[in-house]
Order: sequence, then structure tokens, then C-alpha cells
Amino acid sequence: MNELSGKVALVTGGARGQGRAHAIALAQAGADVAVCDIAADIGTVKYALGTSDELTETVALVEKLDRRALSFVADVRDADAMQRTVDETIQELGRIDILVANAGIFSRGPVAELTPQAWRDMIDVNLTGVFNAIRAVVPPMVAQGSGRVVATASMAAKLGAPMMSHYSASKWGIIGLVKSAALELAKTGVTVNAICPTNVRTPMMTNADMLGLFRPDLAEPELDQDMLDTFASTIPAGVPWVEPEDISRTMLFLVSEAARYITGETISVAGGQSALNVG
Repeated sequence: MNELSGKVALVTGGARGQGRAHAIALAQAGADVAVCDIAADIGTVKYALGTSDELTETVALVEKLDRRALSFVADVRDADAMQRTVDETIQELGRIDILVANAGIFSRGPVAELTPQAWRDMIDVNLTGVFNAIRAVVPPMVAQGSGRVVATASMAAKLGAPMMSHYSASKWGIIGLVKSAALELAKTGVTVNAICPTNVRTPMMTNADMLGLFRPDLAEPELDQDMLDTFASTIPAGVPWVEPEDISRTMLFLVSEAARYITGETISVAGGQSALNVG
């Protein structure tokens, strides 16, 4: 499949997890790919974030598919860094047709006990980071008369979640940002959409801090069958999680020509969780 042949994609948070899966899927579809990642930890996040070595590995996996690949160590919270990433991608690869604004973090805590720093980090990475990426790619996309933007939101935005008020707020903000940008850009050939995944099997999902959210009764929660059953109880389809590639398949549709008139939408990949939302 080479539906995206001649296209160039930028994926934020591309060192591993969903970002890596998206980069590989885009390359398999024929696109050249640039990936960026912070390649450093953040103090309020209790699990290790992507590394420069993992970023390099993502590039190698794309290149094995005979596609051109670039990598950038860039913090999506830094608007100047995102602008440089976009400018250098266009300089090296000629254009940007697709942005997958995927970079995100997770932490937890009751709303009354969240520190201001934990709130700032969450909003700055998950929401402001998406804004910074979109802001940087929109002018060249509008100038070329086409573009596809896909942002990673979450079912936590649609449903809410205890101990995750800052995370849910950041992801809900993405939905508002996407819908507003889609309206602004509707006549330019640029579409803007969001994907709302359920649990996805990535390091964000399988770390000890996340396990503790699902089983606060355990001092040292482990990813055993009981934990998997607990995960599965939250998804009507009865699975503990979906794979990153499940999200990538939806992303590929949204960036394809088949979705040229789909904009301002939120697509849930959630095993039926959307049916629980009656609001």
C-alpha cells in the first residue's frame, strides 16, 4: 500500500508507544516521516519517558521500510522548538502533509492534592504541546492547499476519570482545540480531527503508577491476570486494552483521501466505552 507516497508526516512523541506505531504505519503507507520526542523525564511523571535511543530506533524502523526519516529531540511545550522542528522537516523533506500530535504524559492524584506543578506539566505537554505543533504546521499546510492533522485525545476526556482531573482536562481541551481549528480551516483543504483511545498497551499504561490507579488496594500492584481482568472490566468489549496499531489504523484513515471531508470529529477507538457516555 502506497496511498501516502510522496507525502511527509510529522509525529510528536515518536520515540515509542503509539507514536512509534504511527510512524511505522505512515511509512508502510508510503510517507516519509519525521519524529520528535522530549527524550528526557519530567519530575511530576512517575515513569520513564522516551529516550534518545528509542527515538533513534524509531528512525531505523522507518528507514527499514525504505522511507526517509528524521528525528528531533524537541519538547512540545516549547513553541520555538516545535517551529524549528517543522522548519527543518520542510527544509530536509520538502513539505509537511500530515501532523500526528501524539506526545502526552500521565500522572494521577485527587484534585484537592494535585500540585500546581503537576497541573502545569500535564496541561503544558498534553494540550499546549498539541497547540504548539498545530500552530507550527498550519501555515505551510494552508499555503500548499492541503493537510491532515490528527491529535491524540482520550476516552478520559469524554467520560471523566477519578484521580485524573488534570489528564482529563488536558484531553478535553484537545477536543475543543480540534473542533475550533477545524472550523477555521474548513475551506483551506486542511482537516483536523482527534482520536480518543481507550486503554492502549504502551509504557504509559503498564507502569506501576497507572497500575496503582486501577488497584489502589495493592501496595505493589503487578501486571498479572487479576490486573488484566480489572482493566478488562472497564471496556465493554471485555479486553484489557487495545494495541497501538489499532489506533494507527484509525489515524491512517483520517489522513487518507477517503477522509477528506471528515474534519472536527472525535473518533473513539474504545471497545464500546463511548456507549457508556449518555451525556
